Amino acid sequence: MKLSWLDVRLLEPELRTAVIEEAIHQGVDAVVSDDPAVLAALPPTVRTVYLADGEDLRELPNVSVVIVDAADTTALAVRHPEIEFGRYVEIVDAPSLEEACRAAREERWSLLKFRDPTKIPLEIVIAAASGAEGNIITVAEDVTEAEIIFGVLEHGSDGVAMAPGRVGDATALLSAANAVLPPLALTELTVTGTAHVGMGERACVDTCSYLGQDEGILVGSHSKGMILCVSETHPLPYMPTRPFRVNAGAIHSYTLGANERTNYLSELKAGASVTAVNVKGEARLVTVGRVKIESRPLISVDATAPDGTEVNLILQDDWHVRVLGPGGVVLNSTELKAGDAVLGYLPTADRHVGYPINEFCREQ
Repeated sequence: MKLSWLDVRLLEPELRTAVIEEAIHQGVDAVVSDDPAVLAALPPTVRTVYLADGEDLRELPNVSVVIVDAADTTALAVRHPEIEFGRYVEIVDAPSLEEACRAAREERWSLLKFRDPTKIPLEIVIAAASGAEGNIITVAEDVTEAEIIFGVLEHGSDGVAMAPGRVGDATALLSAANAVLPPLALTELTVTGTAHVGMGERACVDTCSYLGQDEGILVGSHSKGMILCVSETHPLPYMPTRPFRVNAGAIHSYTLGANERTNYLSELKAGASVTAVNVKGEARLVTVGRVKIESRPLISVDATAPDGTEVNLILQDDWHVRVLGPGGVVLNSTELKAGDAVLGYLPTADRHVGYPINEFCREQ
């Protein structure tokens, strides 16, 4: 899990109080301040980070972490063994970049601020500190930049420090920090029948990521039951593989997006996010590059879950459109028959404008 630090130094007292209350409630990892009184009021569930700013450090407040701009924290750590120390480095040129790399390799904490908007220097620091035991915390201007920082070189910075401008920023930062998706509990569904249902519009979802041979997206006519549609990573006799694509289904179908929200396939467009899932249930968010919607013959696939939940998926009626079965078996949709096993997912909540909600809802 990525770390989220809130820098409250520049906030007016009234706003600071509200932001800290929100941060505590949401579970922000740390609060950064240069005022010991502000940090002293925080509960023990929040890491307190004191930004020393070059002052006399013979007497230190009762805090978790002290960040200094000194070149060596060894003597401080000897004098104050109960406190963790770290370095603050502002990267403005090649020498300061090398200093940041050194801090990331050697210090328990490295608080880094990059002057220029390029993320190449951060990539260099992350690579230089590969295998080091410390944590890199990178300053972000806003939540959008925080999301980018968390993904640099796939590994990303260990955490982000951000100065909130309003109530709500702490919650948004936590959402960005916790963007790693938990695994989904996939279910083995039993096909009960298929039917040719005529013409309609189907959507191919082209992502900005390579998808695995056992990976695809979950699609279904009903929000409480979806089937795992495989990516076009498996060879076909008449066309090349397209490892970024899922021929997903009719445009009315649901798929999973970010924050457990469902989207209709017709809603997806360039820049949207969808949840890619493999046969183990391991999930990740991938970015949509485009959605191709074209009129094609359609086939309807009905299946049931062990608990009796009925699942339906309407796909393009063509042999090369496939779904996944247990163990990653690739199944051509036009060859599915009663008794075949496919992999699916059963969301537990009904949906209102895509959001999960506990209310009565019947879909048929």
